[in-house]
Amino acid sequence: MSPAPDPAAAPEPPRFRASRGFVVLLAALGSIGPFAIDTYLPSLPAIGRDLAASPVQVQQTLSAYLFAFAMAILWHGSVSDALGRRRVLLFSYAVFAGASVGAALAGSIEALWFWRAVQGLVGGAGLAISRAVIRDLAHGADAHRLMAQSTMVFALAPAIAPMIGGLLQDWLGWRAVFWFLVLMASALWLAVLLLLPETLPPGRRQSLRPASLARGYVSVFRQAQFWRLSLAMGTSFQGFFLYVMAAPAFLITLLGLAPTQFYWLFLPFTIGTMGGALLASRLADRFAPDVSIRLGQVLMAGAVAANLLVSWLLPGALPWAALPLCVYTFGLAIATPPLQVMLSDLSPERRGMVSSCHGFVQSLANSLAAALLVPLLWGSLISLALGSAALMGVGAVLLVAQRRFRPQPAGR
Repeated sequence: MSPAPDPAAAPEPPRFRASRGFVVLLAALGSIGPFAIDTYLPSLPAIGRDLAASPVQVQQTLSAYLFAFAMAILWHGSVSDALGRRRVLLFSYAVFAGASVGAALAGSIEALWFWRAVQGLVGGAGLAISRAVIRDLAHGADAHRLMAQSTMVFALAPAIAPMIGGLLQDWLGWRAVFWFLVLMASALWLAVLLLLPETLPPGRRQSLRPASLARGYVSVFRQAQFWRLSLAMGTSFQGFFLYVMAAPAFLITLLGLAPTQFYWLFLPFTIGTMGGALLASRLADRFAPDVSIRLGQVLMAGAVAANLLVSWLLPGALPWAALPLCVYTFGLAIATPPLQVMLSDLSPERRGMVSSCHGFVQSLANSLAAALLVPLLWGSLISLALGSAALMGVGAVLLVAQRRFRPQPAGR
């Protein structure tokens, strides 16, 4: 007589191997966000001249996008937990295309603020839902690998976007940038319609009733682990994103480059992120997640130290001003995929909601940094380097606290 099965033993989840085309599709889903930020950065001075706006008013077009992005991303994953992934993505890309038409036709800085806010309301859907799609399909090391592979492809967007934006600005002016976003959002809408299967079956969907949603959000936000992981990833990311938000001042004012030379910031980001994500995908099957996280932290710490030295001893010298940013993003890309998997596993039944909550925390922090921190730091290279080092240090402290205070498995 065979022994009775152990009811506490969970079945081993099936392995998931994604095709290259599917990885590219997952990465593309979230690309509208970086394109909406990075493509128009070379056009900020021209927008100010054309709409008779001050540099601070033009900077608020970025803040309007980021604030709306932060407020709305809190809901994208939760709605997709209830209605399915495809339906929310199709609606979001359609609205984004319409808002981009409005931005292209804006006749005042106030109108541009409005349409940028509308873009932000739907711009985070692809980012939040693509992470939920990965966790719908893959588990454990497979999820770690797929997160890293999609990050590797996704890294192309911030590198390509400002170069496209610089060329469009040079050839056709700033309004052409927003017409380009119309075409991009339309292409993503078609890709979802034709290529993305629904990954959340009806039997696994959650209720949209207010009481059920409230319980879900409370269950996520009350976890100390959520805050440690989410803020650690957010502050570590801002250690580099600070330079993206200050890109016109960093590249044009401080380094003396032309709007078509934004590649000095975004190519190091791409090379570092793609290299780090490739290494992270190789480490997924060989080492525990903590190994990748610690390796990434060590590399980021070395990068901020080198950045401080370069900013002090060789201010404005290229390629030295760009190399520490490449190393920083290399380490960031190694550490982030296992942290994303750890975060999504805090509430396995509401992975879309967890992804949205993390996106909300990170995006709100980004918008506050764009509005308040960046204008304080963009005056010199050393102040930007000090800000980057401080943000990375906060992330490192939070991860130390997470390792110390997270619950231990039974029997340890």
